[in-house]
Amino acid sequence: MAFVKMHGAGNDFVIIDSMHLAGGVMTAGLAAAIGDRHRGVGFDQLAELRPSDDDEADLNLDFWNADGSRAGACGNATRCVAQMVMAARELERLRLRTARGVLLAENRQGRIWVNMGAPLLDWQDIPLAQACDTGTLPMDGNPAGVGMGNPHCVFFVPDADAAPVAELGSKTEHHPLFPQSTNVEFASVVAPDHLRLRVWERGTGITLACGSGACATAVAAHQRGLTGRQVRIDADGGQLQVDWRDDGVWLSGPVAHVFDATLSAEFLAAHR
Repeated sequence: MAFVKMHGAGNDFVIIDSMHLAGGVMTAGLAAAIGDRHRGVGFDQLAELRPSDDDEADLNLDFWNADGSRAGACGNATRCVAQMVMAARELERLRLRTARGVLLAENRQGRIWVNMGAPLLDWQDIPLAQACDTGTLPMDGNPAGVGMGNPHCVFFVPDADAAPVAELGSKTEHHPLFPQSTNVEFASVVAPDHLRLRVWERGTGITLACGSGACATAVAAHQRGLTGRQVRIDADGGQLQVDWRDDGVWLSGPVAHVFDATLSAEFLAAHR
């Protein structure tokens, strides 16, 4: 089984091309085995490409977390896949169907932008376990709740670098208010168009960046009057750009192709 290793601002991915197979090849057990950084390959998320079954999208895209659970959205992986596919097919635009819906990617002067869709701000859509003000959740620290195809809990703190990401992130991931668990962001305001961000991703842990998390944080910051709708976000692994427009939240940032490789028959046999 061939795969590609890529990263977006240090957020790293295994990408598997199953365009020849409608149902794909990935299972929870195989995803977790590949995600093991000691006995497998290691990744923050795995993305599997499958053929589209309609004219609305050019391909289907599934996401898996390192623990074998499914992820509904992954902004940086979507950007990586879009760059890879658009370069191979010589395209300027690409439509990718995800659990989030059909996402549009565009090449703007050599930089890939992905429209991650409109933010989900109603408690039922995030989803939360009870009705509440999603701008100020009834939790210690008064975080905001935002859905970007996956749930996010955004804490605004004086200094993101000093935030207890491991301790509070792991605790908040499984907070009763989030029935599907949640990604957790810790953001501090640098300027009205600039945020510092650190991330705990559900099913993975601390990551160097999170595309959907950057989008959720930008939305929450603007909703609180802390920033405008266009912000640059300094994650641990690099800088992302977010532009919340009327048609959705657009995301861009660095992308790198690391290597191509093949999983051995022995490894696959042991984990199927």
